[in-house]
Amino acid sequence: MELTPEISKPNHKADIDTATDLCLLAGKIMLQSGAETYRVEDTMTRIATSLGIPISHSYVTPTGIIFQAGSEASSKLIRIAERTTDLQKVTAVNSVSRKLTSGMIQAEEAHQELMRIDHAAHAFPVWVLIAAASIASACFMIMFRGGWQDLLPSLVSGGLGYSAVIYFHRLVKVKFFAELFAAFLVGLVSVLLVRAGIGLSLDKIIIGSVMPLVPGLLITNAVRDLMAGHLVSGLSRGAEAFLTAFAIGAGIAVVFIFF
Repeated sequence: MELTPEISKPNHKADIDTATDLCLLAGKIMLQSGAETYRVEDTMTRIATSLGIPISHSYVTPTGIIFQAGSEASSKLIRIAERTTDLQKVTAVNSVSRKLTSGMIQAEEAHQELMRIDHAAHAFPVWVLIAAASIASACFMIMFRGGWQDLLPSLVSGGLGYSAVIYFHRLVKVKFFAELFAAFLVGLVSVLLVRAGIGLSLDKIIIGSVMPLVPGLLITNAVRDLMAGHLVSGLSRGAEAFLTAFAIGAGIAVVFIFF
């Protein structure tokens, strides 16, 4: 009796798992780098579609991503612990998504590129960021009609404040306290410089120096998420922006109370 060889069925689970991991990796990089919620969901959906999964479901919040590839696959969750601003990584992930959609690269090549983007350092070294924050502080001070005699104090206090955010955030993982200490340092340095006769307009110096700490991107993303219908993400980003603004105000207020 001749036996018919058993025909093995293709294992689609591996393909679905690969697509899910790829989508989650892309979403994690974008969300950690400051992308909007709806942009993250749209990119994940496009990547899944390009990999042969026309139906996918995603739920994105600022602290986590839930993604399901297809209706029969199990969903996966990834936690977002730290968030920063690196729009170059967002652009790089979008570029990988476009290449994958147009068929220029395959899934494994896309995964390698995303891993390289994920492990890449910031586009600029820390000293460049501090120098840019110092120059921006001085420019904001001039924009708010400060005098040229307050240019140097704004440069110094703005650079020290941004340096303090980076340093304290490495020591204290709670972002609120890092911004509170940084704002306190900005106010203290500004007061000392004005009392030493180096600057004249204390209010203009402080306003210009705290501008690099202001959560402009958070506020923008919160409004855009709310307009796109992502109410949970919009409200949570708005609350985060409010806490940052409160930390800045509280740090400056402490300086005025005790000094």
